[in-house]
Amino acid sequence: MATEQELKNISSLHKEFQSLLDKDFKDRKVKEGEIIKATVTEITPKFVVADAKLKMEAMIPVEEFKNDDELKNLKVGSKIDVFLERIESGRGEIIISRDKARKMKAWKKMEKVFETQEEMTGYITGKVKGGFIANVEGLPCFMPSSQIDVRPLKRVDHLMNTPVKVIATRIDKNRGNVCVSRRAVLEKSKNAEILEALKNINVGDIIEDAVVKATTDWGIFLDINGVDALCHVSDLSHGRVKKPSDLVTIGQKLKVKITKIDEKTNRVSASIKALTEDPFDNIEKKYKVGEIYEGVVTKILDYGCFCKIEEGVEGLIHNSELDWTNRNVKPSKVLSASQKIKFKIVNIDKDTKRISLSYKATLDNPWEKVKDQINKEVKIKINNITEKAIFGELVDTGLSGMLHYKEISYEENLDNLKKFKKGEIISVKILEIKDDKIRFSKRALDKDPLNWFKDNNKKVGDIITTRIHEVSKTGVKVSIDKDKKLITTIRKADLAKDTADARPEVFSPGNALDAKIIELDLKTRRIKLSPKAAQLDEEKTLIQKFGENATKSGATLKGIFEKAIGKKEKKEKK
Repeated sequence: MATEQELKNISSLHKEFQSLLDKDFKDRKVKEGEIIKATVTEITPKFVVADAKLKMEAMIPVEEFKNDDELKNLKVGSKIDVFLERIESGRGEIIISRDKARKMKAWKKMEKVFETQEEMTGYITGKVKGGFIANVEGLPCFMPSSQIDVRPLKRVDHLMNTPVKVIATRIDKNRGNVCVSRRAVLEKSKNAEILEALKNINVGDIIEDAVVKATTDWGIFLDINGVDALCHVSDLSHGRVKKPSDLVTIGQKLKVKITKIDEKTNRVSASIKALTEDPFDNIEKKYKVGEIYEGVVTKILDYGCFCKIEEGVEGLIHNSELDWTNRNVKPSKVLSASQKIKFKIVNIDKDTKRISLSYKATLDNPWEKVKDQINKEVKIKINNITEKAIFGELVDTGLSGMLHYKEISYEENLDNLKKFKKGEIISVKILEIKDDKIRFSKRALDKDPLNWFKDNNKKVGDIITTRIHEVSKTGVKVSIDKDKKLITTIRKADLAKDTADARPEVFSPGNALDAKIIELDLKTRRIKLSPKAAQLDEEKTLIQKFGENATKSGATLKGIFEKAIGKKEKKEKK
């Protein structure tokens, strides 16, 4: 058992050691939240023991050394940077972190290289929504999918967990986020190569061995001494090019002329057609508008056909210039690709390099023949019957026209359309040809019932005798001629002078009815008759004849009428 003196000595030694230790820590001037140096003293399966020259050694999980394969090169005595989180925890332990030290160091470096755009080495460790996670010197960074390469990649397995060069493109200090780009490094390297190669290329140079790298619908991509160049489809030939792939193949060597170099984008444009003379320069000397030439159909579209006139020169035959009988004919039904045809030049526009052609102008024009048949009887084949007309084509020429229901007969009855069938051949007369449209008439083949007025010398104001044909609530229909082909309607208001006598029901079919012609227009075929007007005219005549004697004798108007009518009847009997 220790004596009291021994205990005092131990206590004195402890205080002395504590004093020396505190003095030593005071001289070291270490602070929490800073990066300090530590020496590895032991490596176990789960921890790396490090001496940071503090009160005791600290243990760091081995996981913090695996990101950059640092654990493989780590050994006892290695000096490492660690982040001092706590000098003394609740348990009296020292807490340090290799991972946080690496991140803090990397962040400080990231801030510097972001300003200078210096390249750094990173490892793509995983994939997230919209991109990838790249570990750059211990700092997790985000790499968007569009920034992993200069072109879209279907697979990136060969880039995972391998060192890649990146550039920081964005830093968010508040959130501690960093965006990096591998594409920027590749483009930077590529641009340097392009700039070097462009020193040997000038606008106007003729390249003998430009290699075709790829073809698209809008042109071809070329490799000119390591520089990518585009030859647009419009620069492939002076003529129309359907598909660039029809002219060239991948790997083929071409002779081209450099037409443009964009200094901002380093893009090069090349041309094949610039090596040859533009055939449109002297086009008006070779071909004349209105003349007929020969060519080959090269392309058929919905709106017309393209015809090759010579190498590099094509013209368009619009579908309206393909057929005389059908302005909207389908081009493929008239012509076919590679067909050799004759055409007429309609127009040449040198500025826009467009030539309009006509195929139908080389064929017989049926419209010239049909003009001689106006007001003549012809045969048509019924193609279609609509609600108000019949459409048919001339049997001899195939030109189409219309027969309106009012031109079927002089009755102008809509039901007459039901008497005809599709495919039936009928006789008609051509009334009019206007704007390549023909108007037919069937009733024009028959005698016009309205000629009755001319034949009988009847005019407005004359009184004629008609026969009641039909009685309705609104009036009566009367026939003017004996054959009952000329029928018109008399309104109820025009039937009689007195309202009681103007009732339609007092009339019967077959009865005679005198009426006055109050309107007659043979062009518009308008006829208006009025029995009431006839009665008023007869009344005026009787008053003029008997009115003076009737006044003196005190006779009534009724008696005068009866007497006058009676005398008239007696004369007719004699």
